[in-house]
Amino acid sequence: MNKKIIIGLLTCASLAYGCQSPSTQNKPASTLADSSSNQAFDSQIDGKEVKLFQLKNDKLAITLTNYGARLVSLNVPNKDGQMTDVILGYDSANEYKENYNNFYGAIVGRYGNRIGKASFKLNGEVYSLEKNDGENSLHGGTNGVYNKVWDVVSSTATSITLAYTSPDKEAGYPGTVKMEVTYTLDDNGLAIDYQATTDKETVLNLTNHAYFNLNGAGDSSILDHELQVDAKAITEVDDSLIPTGKSLPVAGTAFDFKKPARIGARIEDENAQLKIGKGYDHNFELDKKDGFQKVAQVYTSKTGIAMEVYTTEPGLQFYSGNFMKDTDPKGKAGKVYPFRSAFCLETQHFPDTPNHPNFASTVLKPGEQYSSKTTYKFIVKK
Repeated sequence: MNKKIIIGLLTCASLAYGCQSPSTQNKPASTLADSSSNQAFDSQIDGKEVKLFQLKNDKLAITLTNYGARLVSLNVPNKDGQMTDVILGYDSANEYKENYNNFYGAIVGRYGNRIGKASFKLNGEVYSLEKNDGENSLHGGTNGVYNKVWDVVSSTATSITLAYTSPDKEAGYPGTVKMEVTYTLDDNGLAIDYQATTDKETVLNLTNHAYFNLNGAGDSSILDHELQVDAKAITEVDDSLIPTGKSLPVAGTAFDFKKPARIGARIEDENAQLKIGKGYDHNFELDKKDGFQKVAQVYTSKTGIAMEVYTTEPGLQFYSGNFMKDTDPKGKAGKVYPFRSAFCLETQHFPDTPNHPNFASTVLKPGEQYSSKTTYKFIVKK
């Protein structure tokens, strides 16, 4: 491990997440998480203290920072019993800040994914958002929650809750939204729980933007990974990757992952949607009922690591790293993250939902509780 990252275990906190709610995030917790001194992460961003934290059990270990409530590393055992870091990132808080628009490991929102023409109408009023993807808004704009320092509410050795209050009109969105995210290690899984409330009707769609490579962060490709997704259709997009409102059946196309298939097997097929995304960068409309269930899995024989994805969300954005390039800033331990060297599986409501009444609603009203859960489980196949 890079010597710049020297991580201390979290101290156990007396407050459990089950006792917390978004209404508590502005109250001081009696015992807050802390980390050992880490020169690469101990800093201030926007006048707030940034730290690096660790969660660990006998199967998994993660590090994370409260800047963007983002995952920094995720170590899982491979088929030889060696711990393998399977997500991309940087060695310091400053690098994350300088390269914030890579979204590595961060919680993104207020609206994860794209909103067309950076605007939407709610209750007859048009809200203009920050444009950071051509004419569109991506992952909440330049003032998205991924670019904010979150507060630590509570923690144990295997769980941590972070909170952020997004003020009314931040990045153009209505309502003051109090949100919390809890990371929990549960046996061989990493669970991510989201909770939020608002004082004014708004839209909300939070997700985590981890870039995975199950061969290990810094491996040159993910095209050998086998992917399976429980989806019969994708959401068609236009030339700017904004949904047209139509669903496209995946059967008989390069998007058919109902049965496991190598990511690289059909990525260069003559397919209009693949050409638009320069590969896979699409919302898979999950074939699931309401509630929490398994929706996808990924496996690579090189390390024997398999990852299962469970979620309450109706959609899954599969991104195959098509905009990555060799000249991007180097990552952890000075590793290069080249073209298609990582994939993202972002659990979500559909992109541009506020502009498509036929999509499942992302409206959050005062008195309601936003709640979402996703778990990444890891299994070794020898």
